[in-house]
Amino acid sequence: LDPESDAEMVPDEEELVEALHRLPPVNSPTLPLPWKGRLGYACLNTYLRNSNPPIFCSRTCRIASILEHRHPLADPTQPEHPTKNRPDKNQPADVERGMAWVHALGLANARDLIKLLRWNDRYGIKFLRLSSEMFPFASHGEYGYKLSSFAGPTLREVGKLVATLGHRVTTHPGQFTQFGSPRESVIAGSIRDLAYHDELLTLLELPDQLDRDAVMILHMGGVFGDKGETLDRFRANYANLSPSIKRRLVLENDDVSWSVHDLLPICEELNIPLVLDWHHHNIIHDPSIREGTADILPILPRIAETWRRKGITQKMHYSEPCPDAITGRQRRKHSPRVSTLPPCGNDMDLMIEAKDKEQAVFELMLNFKLPGFEKVHPIAPYTRDDWNKLVKGRKGNSDQILGPGGRDALPDDMIGMGGAEGRVYWPLGMEEWLRPRK
Repeated sequence: LDPESDAEMVPDEEELVEALHRLPPVNSPTLPLPWKGRLGYACLNTYLRNSNPPIFCSRTCRIASILEHRHPLADPTQPEHPTKNRPDKNQPADVERGMAWVHALGLANARDLIKLLRWNDRYGIKFLRLSSEMFPFASHGEYGYKLSSFAGPTLREVGKLVATLGHRVTTHPGQFTQFGSPRESVIAGSIRDLAYHDELLTLLELPDQLDRDAVMILHMGGVFGDKGETLDRFRANYANLSPSIKRRLVLENDDVSWSVHDLLPICEELNIPLVLDWHHHNIIHDPSIREGTADILPILPRIAETWRRKGITQKMHYSEPCPDAITGRQRRKHSPRVSTLPPCGNDMDLMIEAKDKEQAVFELMLNFKLPGFEKVHPIAPYTRDDWNKLVKGRKGNSDQILGPGGRDALPDDMIGMGGAEGRVYWPLGMEEWLRPRK
């Protein structure tokens, strides 16, 4: 299940009985204030995604689309159109043409990343998880490709901006990247996936500390019958990874099989930093330990040391279950916003994993007066004035792009920036203010 999906999970009777007999976690009343670290969100900016034109870094495609675009357009002199000017499959296919098309998709994502980073900086957000889908199918066994030959200059421009603004960027390879798997095909795919993410981060050419902080977060994955054997396979496969991948790889506890207590010993053994996910930690519940934020406080120094000895700035993940969640499966789903901060150190970086992305960060900033809160206007407008709108021209004229109020179109560097007053925050349940009704 995607923890940020809208899918509703109806528990069965056995799940419900087990959940109702579960002791509550022991929580700590400590708040890490005053906050000195960087707050961030993952991949998608809801405000920019709903700009006109939209700004986002996850444009993707199907393999069928790559194959289709190996054929030239029916009319190469005109832009592609979903119905009027499609690739003509009756003409000869060219592998390089299809590759150029998917490359262009990735470059569009990377160029929008520049806009997204500038937007984050304007509103006090200095931590971002880059989308793994920025370059679609780059790690695929058959249709994969290297980034350096076509994306190097654009990614260097991104990296220069990250360095200038002092932001942190990380990545989180997908759930199928598992080095404890007994299947050789899974291991081969996992190596390709980490190599892709490593190349993406390396091409940013970040300064030394920001480059060390640009980590790749990985879950241990499945148990495959026996945790001890899975850990042995992980050790063997980890030993064969390139030094560059080892330098960036960090492990995160999950909400199904691998707890903090499972992972901390192997992280200490192999010199791998451990990302503590507080939400996952409170879902995996061992009644004999009675886990919770208070109970994990004694091992926080050990977790911090896994980062300190590699010279990497520590990061943690924080999210909360939806208010009506009861069972473990229901609690895995992320709440749209979070109401508080975990009892972590106040100088580390904290990734807020919530459906409302940057809006969840803004809510924390405004509620606790965290650094940057004064940059965000606490009242949202009913209509947005920071996008361009396609309007019909007068009879006989072509369509026109107009800015707010029928004025001349906004310049590219102003689209989606929130206007002069910084009205980019919308209260929970007021999505119509983000996407005005037609």
